[in-house]
Amino acid sequence: MSTRYPFTAVVGMDDLRLALLLNAVSPAVGGVLVRGEKGTAKSTAVRALAELLPQVAVVAGCRFSCDPASPDPGCPDGPHGDGGADARPARMVELPVGASEDRLVGSLDIEKALADGVKAFEPGLLAAAHRGILYVDEVNLLSDHLIDHLLDAAAMGASHVEREGVSVRHAARFLLVGTMNPEEGELRPQLLDRFGLTVEVAASRVPEERVEVVRRRLAFEDDPAGFAGRWAGEEAALRERIVAARELLPKVALGDAVLLQIAATCAAFEVDGMRADIVMARTATALAAWAGREEVTSEDVRRAALLALPHRRRRNPFDAPGMDEDKLDETLERFKGDEPEDDPDPGPDGPGDGGPGGGGAVPPQGGEGPAPETDGVPEQAPAQTPEPSPEPEHAPRGAAGERAAVKAGEPFRTKTLSVPGLGEGAAGRRSRARTQNGRTTGATRPRGTLTKLHLSATVRAAAPHQRARGRSGAGLVVRRDDLRQAVREGREGNLVLFVVDASGSMAARRRMGAVKGAVLSLLLDAYQRRDKVGLVTFRGRAAELALPPTSSVDAAAARLEELPTGGRTPLSAGLLKARDVLRVERLRDPSRRPLLVVVTDGRATGGGPDPVGLAARAARLHAADGTASVVVDCEVGPVRLGLAGGLARDLGGTAVTLDELRADAIAGLVREAQVNRSVRRAA
Repeated sequence: MSTRYPFTAVVGMDDLRLALLLNAVSPAVGGVLVRGEKGTAKSTAVRALAELLPQVAVVAGCRFSCDPASPDPGCPDGPHGDGGADARPARMVELPVGASEDRLVGSLDIEKALADGVKAFEPGLLAAAHRGILYVDEVNLLSDHLIDHLLDAAAMGASHVEREGVSVRHAARFLLVGTMNPEEGELRPQLLDRFGLTVEVAASRVPEERVEVVRRRLAFEDDPAGFAGRWAGEEAALRERIVAARELLPKVALGDAVLLQIAATCAAFEVDGMRADIVMARTATALAAWAGREEVTSEDVRRAALLALPHRRRRNPFDAPGMDEDKLDETLERFKGDEPEDDPDPGPDGPGDGGPGGGGAVPPQGGEGPAPETDGVPEQAPAQTPEPSPEPEHAPRGAAGERAAVKAGEPFRTKTLSVPGLGEGAAGRRSRARTQNGRTTGATRPRGTLTKLHLSATVRAAAPHQRARGRSGAGLVVRRDDLRQAVREGREGNLVLFVVDASGSMAARRRMGAVKGAVLSLLLDAYQRRDKVGLVTFRGRAAELALPPTSSVDAAAARLEELPTGGRTPLSAGLLKARDVLRVERLRDPSRRPLLVVVTDGRATGGGPDPVGLAARAARLHAADGTASVVVDCEVGPVRLGLAGGLARDLGGTAVTLDELRADAIAGLVREAQVNRSVRRAA
């Protein structure tokens, strides 16, 4: 077994270490979501936690880790008699992003179930993680159908496996820990709320700390066992402190005054539901136990709020998680009652901070440890969508006629834009596709492992052969060749590539604010439908790939917000740049179908001697590629030239005005595009 990096050797990251240790003390806190840039030791800290957890008593021979003191009465390996008990280390089970559904929840032997009525069940990762840690690296990239199973298990403490009337249930209570890089996309709100605590991590900007990180990492890679041995004393002391805090936890008193502070804080920050109140109460109790106290204080409530509330305050994916700490302090002070004196040292490092290699979990600086990092999440003002700028239409210009970026207008809910036909891309919520989950539309022979049995088709395939197979009992004699895979239809996520006109013809400030608000609304829709997004802009003399295709709509919204305007309108350059991007993406991910959204007034004043003709030819190239497209017509005023409509016809798509994005008139736009395309092909 490979040696893991010691938890106490992790440099800095006080909030992360504290959040993990609080969950070790009280698993009921509900897990941790670790958000941060790549290369910040997120995974290292999480994996190191498993070594600190106390051993688990399990029923001997039980594949589902039943507790001998209270075995699960519905355990598939039960009922458990007096089979004895074993003790083993707590498990940390890693869920790969690309795992199959059967790998997560387990699988049934369908052939045995049909022929013999036997529930031959092979446990999955949820069973392995029971009473341990389930760790998901890059949790924001996890497929929707796996997230659904995680949500069900986290809510009910059990996993259910259903296969055409045959069902198995087993307990699945685990500490859920996820890490993610926000640049690669956000989590669904339902899963986000399932994490009890969240922390933001970033690489230290203190040179001495960075030196110590490198020094310790190199020492570990040179001699893992020797490095771990030098930190064994620190690890043992921290493990003992966890055990002591667990024993103290039931004795910690949560007074009415503290409960009032918790409720008032959640109400003041307008978090949805009651889960935040419960998580804060459990976290504050764990903080008191960790500090060796039997009373919860206001400082415990404050620290609990900074860990439990930031991710629950998000109203849309463009809101940055964070807390207004001044508002938090005002709320706590307003509802403060009589309480015991705060413990001055509830920090995460445990006893014996003078460990090897420079002391404790932080390196020395001039004979003393570095100043502790700020507890909780750094203060950020709540994100709000700004109103369109009231500045004059003709704002000051910069170099080459460029105007400063305009704030986006208020986003709104849009109707669904979808890609025609039936795809086979990544699971999502936009266009029709063949998927593992959805309504059953037919049956086929399985290619590889059978995952979704079509029962009636399997019975029909096996029925003609029963006499030849010598069937004598009640069971159906089923062979591998009889099994049929269900063909299901659901929804897929697409690549939505925005091509935005940022030229001088779009530069009126109120107009551009409305345009950005519309694109922001479409980005929000893309987030909800699990799409990848990209952003191409054009102005002046050329087009630019402002954002390569990504799952992070946050990044797209940020680039959109910073977008300046001005100059000529090289429409053809924008369309050709978009075609290059789509060509590369088809090679990278051929199953993900694209949707081209062109946001323009249709004018073309740059890019060559015949800009209008060049734009038309570039648009027809997209049509020849079969790319589904929609043109958002931004032309305003009493006299309209209808240029965007002509562009849509050349693209083989359809045009919609900014106003129609809000209206029911947009429903069926893609169907209309299909009809138009069919008519043109027939002609």
